[in-house]
Parts: sequence; structure tokens; C-alpha cells
Amino acid sequence: MRKIELLSPAKDAFCGMEAVKHGADAVYIGAPRFSARAAASNSWEDVERLVRFAHLYRAKVHVALNTILTDAELEEAHKMAVRCYEMGVDALIVQDMGLLRTDLPPIALHASTQTDVRTIEKVRFLAAAGFQRVVLARELSLAEISSIHKACPVELEAFVHGSLCVCYSGQCYMSCVSCGRSANRGECAQYCRLPYDLTDADGRVLQRGRHLLSLKDMDRSDCLEEMLEAGITSLKIEGRLKDADYVKNITLFYRRKLDALMERSDGRYGRASLGTVHATFEPNPEKSFHRGSTDYFLHGVRGDMASMDSPKSYGEMVGKVTSVHKSFLICEGSVGLQNGDGLCFVDAQGVLHGFRVNMVRDGKIFPQRKPPGLVVGVTLYRNEDRLFRKKMDRETSQRRIPLEILFYETETGFSLQLADEEGHRVTVERPAQKQLAENPEMLYIQLRNQLSKFGQTEFEATMPQILLPHPWFVPVSLLGDMRREATGRLQELRSAWRPADVFRKETDMPYPFERDDRHLDYRANVMNIKAKEFYMEHGAATVDWAMEHPEHAAEEIRMLMQCRYCLLDALGACKKNKSGNSLQYHEPLYLQHGSLRYRLQFDCSACEMYVISEPK
Repeated sequence: MRKIELLSPAKDAFCGMEAVKHGADAVYIGAPRFSARAAASNSWEDVERLVRFAHLYRAKVHVALNTILTDAELEEAHKMAVRCYEMGVDALIVQDMGLLRTDLPPIALHASTQTDVRTIEKVRFLAAAGFQRVVLARELSLAEISSIHKACPVELEAFVHGSLCVCYSGQCYMSCVSCGRSANRGECAQYCRLPYDLTDADGRVLQRGRHLLSLKDMDRSDCLEEMLEAGITSLKIEGRLKDADYVKNITLFYRRKLDALMERSDGRYGRASLGTVHATFEPNPEKSFHRGSTDYFLHGVRGDMASMDSPKSYGEMVGKVTSVHKSFLICEGSVGLQNGDGLCFVDAQGVLHGFRVNMVRDGKIFPQRKPPGLVVGVTLYRNEDRLFRKKMDRETSQRRIPLEILFYETETGFSLQLADEEGHRVTVERPAQKQLAENPEMLYIQLRNQLSKFGQTEFEATMPQILLPHPWFVPVSLLGDMRREATGRLQELRSAWRPADVFRKETDMPYPFERDDRHLDYRANVMNIKAKEFYMEHGAATVDWAMEHPEHAAEEIRMLMQCRYCLLDALGACKKNKSGNSLQYHEPLYLQHGSLRYRLQFDCSACEMYVISEPK
């Protein structure tokens, strides 16, 4: 049986604990510093609190230390790695290879997707460098994932849900060059979500004010079995900046999908953590932040993956507007709307508008204000479900460890035995004077009820087994005392668990260089001398400093993005597939936003698009 991990994001300890409650087998969270989401840093107290809670269910905690580091920061990052190990963190997510040249504790290392993991050669190298897992690039197809799995002896993690970057992770420098905020330092300013004009070499405007680099959100919920068969061990939900309602909803949605898959897998796949999830709502990913859905390049085709009208959340589709009046409108799918819901639509000019529902009555929708462009034929979306949000603000799930319970008679009294699914077993005995119960019919019902009371602990009872040759009266106080002692002793046994030590082994495998001269340019993201030494030890002849480094040798023209997404294809103007191509232009093409101007370059042999910085 292969254990499959559902990995959820944790903006903070509360979100992480909610992820575990709703079925996550692991969560990933930012440390106080050096996380690729600088806005999602956490105190050590919060990280430790999350570790203690997650480990109750044998769920894991991965801490992100996945920015590139300066020489001055390496020592602190090393101390943070040691502290993570000491508090029982299960793995570190790492981008900077300089950390591998510090005296790391025996903790599992995961190569961040920021290390740009796209090829068999790169995955082999990272495995040889001592990583236990690599987080694959989002752009890989099932065929590419399968080839890597067959060729590389390392765990594979892949994203299944959430926001998409248009560029290969770790290879985006647009924010750094445009405003000094580095994505590789956790400070991306999301220039890919801005509106741009697309112009050609003759100055003609081909597209005006559209979000040409903004993608829909990933949703691979219908592809989970294919991903597992291709070799994925960990299915990752994006969203370390998302709030708890997103984490609850999306985690539970994938938990149920995975549980159904495992049930029909004939024992091939199993849960990576313990406990049964008891949720009080029906998950629906369209009710959380949602730009539309794409499985991206998973099946090797591009498809409709752009969200050019707006980078904002659309939510769930309601239906088309069939009638518009002075104070109300009618929509073909308005059933289920409530007072206070938020609706939105895209007008004929491609502009997203939103409005609040003031009242719904007799199939009529009365908006607080009627925005321009709201005409018959537009499609309405609900991007805020008031009742669903209200429900998500309350406690929505509990997770419980099932216990086998045995209550039986001894020579001098009674004995209670509790056993969990890991094999931990405790027994508590008490002397007692025995006398027959006045109401034997109710005795066993009362015993089962009392033995099943575990309150706010992590436990729940399976059907208690009661072995009494005679219907002896058992005082409720005695039962409660025995249950509390047995529960406490079992918790002590279970809390002694911590992840096994993982000692890193590194071989001298050469780095997979793209060029024969064994030169690494700024795209290797080398920010410190130890990282440079690491690559030199693995065969590099020369290593340039990262673009963020103060000694970086600035070129006039630099590649800011390398993308498998192609804007020409998204606009129906693919050079390879000329059928239906009506876009007339002269290259080069440019993206323009205010004073920002970027040149586009297309490598049709590799099916890639590059965003190039123009000289000032």
C-alpha cells in the first residue's frame, strides 16, 4: 500500500489546525523568516503549537525556508533549521543550496518548486544532493511526471489546486526588476496580474487593458487517480495567503475525493495520517476564491487557461440574465440566492462588475445598485455566498482517533482497556464491591454511553465491548475516573512520538548544465558564497550572482519570465496551428502598463514564451 499525502497550506497556526481537522495529512507553514510568502510568517510559538496538534493525528508539518539567502542570513537560517528539528517539524522546504553547506540537523529536506524542477536530470540531481522529496513544476504533464517517477528514486509532490503563476517557479524576475521586490525573496508584487496593452512592432494595439498574463486557478480534482498512477505521493493545495474558510472548504473537498479514490483502489493507496473527519458542511470549491478552473498542462494540451478579463474571484456560475427592469432583474439560475449575496459579471467591454443583492423575492433579484453593463444575456456569478460564509465562520469539523474499548470484570473489581489504531494500549483497574443492578436492561446502555464520553479530546469510541458475566452495578463516578486515567495515559504514550531522524547523504553527481561551458547564470539564483561553492563542487566552471545580489552584473536585456503558457496560443494565434488565426501583427510584440514595457519572445520549437526587459 502506498501512503498518499494531502498537503494543505497554513497561513498561520489556526489555519493549519483547521486544515488538519478537515482532513489534511500534512500542512506547510512559513517560519518567522525566509519563507517564499513573506506576508505569511509565523512565530515559533505558533509553529510549535501546530506541530503538537498535527502530530496528535500523525499529520506532518513542513516548514518553508524557501527563499534565497544572503551570506549574512545563512547563519540565522541554519539556527532556524535546528530549532525546527528540535520542536519536531517533519520537513524543511528549501530553495537555497547554501543551506546544504551548513551543519544541518537530521531532518527531511524537500526541494521547493522554486528550485525549478522540470526534468529527469534535475530531479536526479536533487535526489543525489540529499533531498527526500522534490516539488515538481506546475507545468508538467502526466507523461512527464511518469517519466520522472520511473527514473528517479525520490518522493514526488505536485500541486492540485490554487492560484497559478504564469512563469516557471523560481524563474520570475519581473517584480524584482520592475520595483525591487523579489519573488525569490518572498516579496512578489504580482505584475502578472496587472492589465496590459499588447502592441506590435508597428505600434498597433492588438489588445487593450487586459490581464494578458493572469491565469485561471488550478483544479485537478478530477485527475487525482491519474496523478497517483503517474507517481505523485503528495497532493498539494496552494494558498499560504488564504484565510481559514478557503483552507477548510478546499481541504475537505479533496479529502472526500481522496477517500473515495482509496476505497475503490483495492488497497493500492492509503491514508498518510490517522483519524476520522466529522464535518458539518458540504464542500464546494467554487464558493472559495475562484478565478475559473484549469488542469493546466496536466494532459499535455494548453486549453483555455487564461483569465484575461480580471484577476479577481468569479465564484460559482449562477446563470444568464433573462430580463432587466428598473429595480430588479431576473436570472435563469437565480434559485438559491440569498439576501446579502455578492454577484458579479463581465460586461461587453470585458470589465468585471460586482454588486450586492439587496433582496430576492419571487425569482426577482433586487440589487443595492444596478451597475452599468448589466443587460440581458450576461452571465452572473456568485462570488460571495453569505450563508456559506456565515457557516464557515463557525466550527465546521472535528477529527477523532477511533479507540477500541474493552470493559471487563476482574476478581477484585473492574478493568478498562483502551487501544488506538497504532497499537498503543493502556489498562486501568479498580477494586469495587459488586452488587447486581436494579435495572439490568438499562445497565449496558448506560455503560456504553459512559465509556464513549471523550469530550474535547482527539478520541472517539468504536462500539465498546463489555464483558460482564453478571449485570453488576458500576457507579458513574468509577467509570468516569477509570476513563479519564486511561485517556490521559494513552495521550502520554501517543505524545512521545516524533518524526524519525533523516540523515542527508550527498553524492558528487554533476549538475545538469544547459550549456557545454558549465556556466550558471543569474537564473541559478545564487545569493551567497556557500551556494556558489555548492555548484562549483558539482561541476560548475563559473557561477553568476543572482539578480538580487548587489554584485549582479546587470545586462541591458534580461529574461524576466520563462513560460510554458503562450499568449499567442491564448489569443488563437499559435504559429504552429494557423487554422482560424486572424490576429495580424508584426513582431516583436510588447506588453505595456503605464511606464512599464516588456518585449515578448516566442520559442516555437520548445513551445515557450519569454518576457524580456527592455533597456531603459
